[in-house]
Amino acid sequence: MEKEHSITRKARPRLTQKQIFMMTFGYFGTQIAFAMQTGTMGRIFQTIGADPNKLGFFFILPPLAGLVVQPLVGYFSDRTWHHRWGRRMPYLIAGTVVSMLVMLLLPNAGSLGFGYGSFAALTFGAVAVLFMDLACNVSQQPFKMIIPDMANEEQSQTLWSMQNVWGSLGSLTAFGAPILLTALGISNTAKQGEVPLSVRVSFYVAAAILGLSTIFTIRNVKEYSPEEMRSFQDAEVTSSSDKASLWEILKSAPKTFWRLGLSAFFVWVAIPYMWTYSTGALAENIWHTTDPTSAAFQAAGNWFGLLQAVYCAVAILVGLFFTKLTKHTRRIAYTISLFLGALGFLFIAFGHSKALSIVAFVLFGIAWIAIITVPFTILTNSLNGEHDGALLGLYNCFICIPQIVASSISFMILPALGGSMAKMFYICASCFLIGGLSIWLVKDEK
Repeated sequence: MEKEHSITRKARPRLTQKQIFMMTFGYFGTQIAFAMQTGTMGRIFQTIGADPNKLGFFFILPPLAGLVVQPLVGYFSDRTWHHRWGRRMPYLIAGTVVSMLVMLLLPNAGSLGFGYGSFAALTFGAVAVLFMDLACNVSQQPFKMIIPDMANEEQSQTLWSMQNVWGSLGSLTAFGAPILLTALGISNTAKQGEVPLSVRVSFYVAAAILGLSTIFTIRNVKEYSPEEMRSFQDAEVTSSSDKASLWEILKSAPKTFWRLGLSAFFVWVAIPYMWTYSTGALAENIWHTTDPTSAAFQAAGNWFGLLQAVYCAVAILVGLFFTKLTKHTRRIAYTISLFLGALGFLFIAFGHSKALSIVAFVLFGIAWIAIITVPFTILTNSLNGEHDGALLGLYNCFICIPQIVASSISFMILPALGGSMAKMFYICASCFLIGGLSIWLVKDEK
């Protein structure tokens, strides 16, 4: 797109440690909401009677929501400014309100008298998940977009790493909540078709924390005004660019944007399989059951929650190390991390002990923090200040599309593997190996 003018402007100021804390801490609450969904969806839908061979259908809905919502949030928030709430915060408020409402409904999908395995129960659960993911996408994006808005190139890696350290702590809280509540005496079993009380109470607590973290963020984060944004060196604001459509923005995206998208494909084919099939794989290999109504299966569900807490704890520790990465070390760290994650997936596929499953998720935790920090840092540093929100939202399509593909083809893959959820992790491992190598197609440069 032709520019009307280009002016050399000042760089973004260096953020203080307090500002970094204020900008990233609220992601703790947002990720609690998202993790409650991803960590329990497979368990909830199997508990209310979903056919395991059709479980992938329910995991198509969240990325489908992100495919539509995140680019729109980015596009419109680029053009939003409110003297009190700013550019991104109004979308955080809206997403939080809807997320909290749905979090009160989703775990009750089996408690409303629809009947075990009934179309009504499964439809209610699917619609609740769809709305929850729509809302989670809306509330997550502001946290991602304020990084290119406010961080200079030197601090972008620190911002992405710290944001995801807090996010991993939120996920750890979500995944560990059912286990803690069970230990406190709250029932982890229920009659056929109903979600255990431990899971339901976890959702209620997570909704409250989400609300409090959002209040904290909107009270403490002061976004740059449009005038301040125009003063920065890499923000060439013109009347023509303000009117650009999403399609025009997409066509003008830097090469790094497209190459990162290609690199992300295989990684994000593997991850939804981990979310979907871990409980079943653990139940199959360690508890030797495939019956979702059994106490053993529910125990496997709690164990998966603990393992997700393990990988989040590892991600927090490794994320602190990742704040020190530079453009010379980012891609090396990414490749090594994904190779370790692939090894972890193999341990899930053939492991028959709790100890080996812990090792597996330790390795996945290293891969996870790399996946959610390194590509976003490289992308942020490649942007010029125009349409940053829209491009970050559009980049999310490269995360959502492979999830939709993975969930769609799971209907064929799982039966071909004899219905074994554990064997799905061989596919996950292969995808991570390819994803770890493909980052070298991307140049890490401004």
